[in-house]
Amino acid sequence: MDSILSDGQLMSRPVPWLWIALAGLLLLAPGLLGRLFVDVLEGITLLVVVLPLVLAGGGVIGWWWLRRNLITCPACGTTSLGQSQCPACGAPLQAGQDPGFSGSAGAGASPGGAASDVTIDVVAQAVDEGGKS
Repeated sequence: MDSILSDGQLMSRPVPWLWIALAGLLLLAPGLLGRLFVDVLEGITLLVVVLPLVLAGGGVIGWWWLRRNLITCPACGTTSLGQSQCPACGAPLQAGQDPGFSGSAGAGASPGGAASDVTIDVVAQAVDEGGKS
């Protein structure tokens, strides 16, 4: 590599053959320093490969935990995390309530129940075609 002096002349730099030879010797030598150097490189490589996988797994577990602890207000639909009262409308919230449960399914619905657990009673009524007079 060349570097420029203050008066514009180029100064050539000698190639660091000593450092290149020392690095080559460390890689080829089966001694303690060579093994330590290779072990450090293996550790760095393992960290670069495994760390993103561990962080992704932690992110997935954190997302599942967050979704499990979210509570939806039955009155207004605001989602909150671990509160006993809705921050928007002040309605009481039930812990362990399913985030998708709206609370308006009827008296037979239990908080956290699935939609298949709910029974809807339908009453048929006749419609007058002539209208009321």
